[in-house]
Amino acid sequence: MRIAPLCLLAALLAGASSEAAVRYEIKNRRIEPRQTLAGALHEAQLPDTQVTAVIAALEGVFDFRKSRVGDQFRLVLRNGELDFFDYRQSMVDEWQVRRDGEKYVGSKRAIEVEKQVAVVALEIQTSLYEAAVDAGEDPAIGMVLADVFAWDIDFYRDVRKGDTARALVEKFVSKGRVLRYGEVLAAQYTGGLVGPKKVFRYVLPDGQPNYFQEDGASAKKTFLKSPLKYAHVTSKFGSRFHPVLQYLKNHNGVDYGTPIGTPVWAVADGTVTQAAYSGAAGNMVVLRHANGYETQYMHLSKFGEGIRVGSRVSQKQVIAYSGNTGRSTGPHLHFGMKRGGGYTNPLNQKFPRADPLPKTLLPDFLAKAQELAGQLEAVSVAAVAGQAPAAP
Repeated sequence: MRIAPLCLLAALLAGASSEAAVRYEIKNRRIEPRQTLAGALHEAQLPDTQVTAVIAALEGVFDFRKSRVGDQFRLVLRNGELDFFDYRQSMVDEWQVRRDGEKYVGSKRAIEVEKQVAVVALEIQTSLYEAAVDAGEDPAIGMVLADVFAWDIDFYRDVRKGDTARALVEKFVSKGRVLRYGEVLAAQYTGGLVGPKKVFRYVLPDGQPNYFQEDGASAKKTFLKSPLKYAHVTSKFGSRFHPVLQYLKNHNGVDYGTPIGTPVWAVADGTVTQAAYSGAAGNMVVLRHANGYETQYMHLSKFGEGIRVGSRVSQKQVIAYSGNTGRSTGPHLHFGMKRGGGYTNPLNQKFPRADPLPKTLLPDFLAKAQELAGQLEAVSVAAVAGQAPAAP
């Protein structure tokens, strides 16, 4: 939160009439736990009538239900009365209340955001996260890549030192800072374990975007490699010494260590056959898939929206959030897989790819993929059409 410069305050004071000096006071505050905006304004010692005026000015402009802990706000008082108020949730979400005569007027501040298309190049020495930081990128690019390669690469188990990744990706930038990444238009990953992978985004005639390999084969498989975008395996499938029961028993699944509240994906299209608390498994979701497969997701903190017995789910749909319920020694997700009624190791499965592009679309795809491949190999950042190229 920027504070008005002292030189500005000095200028304001210097310009004040000698008959009635103007006194400005600035208060910077944050929303605290279990605190409403009105409560925070009272806590900042703003008079009741002015608190009411601020809330009234923001009616219909700001959804007070979305106020959250850590939001910043600033009060500028002129001779003890509110002259200006601004409320900030992020670099692009900011609201203001200004004094206009005897009334206050609220508005959402317009933030200029530029969309660029950039080449991101990463070389992995320790982790995808560290590679992003070393390249001067937001670590969120790792999650973006994990999403694109979710069918072929587990970004915890499959990554090796010296692996490289490149992505042609949309960046939304404000004041020179990346706010978020948009669509990945093309990406390649060269790994010591997984080998070379390259995918291209292509919008089908029905408007649905999908990813395909260079020859038009689908990048998608019937099952994802992991039910989480990015998490580490803490216990594998097979016999193990149980940490709670204290004896050797079969571990019919894979445990992923992950913080409570991490989104859990459906690894394939399916139908919910269970979504309830289930003793030692805690909160559990069970999905039935094609070809006799079933997947289980245990120790969840809560279920995803609309997840109930009988509902249909799509691959990559968030069906739940990881937790620590049931017989559990710490936050994690237990992921189990059955085929034909018997448990099988999820990490050893080989699943087929989805249908390739129809032959009628292949020439158009190949032409567009060739163009994207050329941009992917470029070193400099290319701005979106209509914008001047950014400096390399």
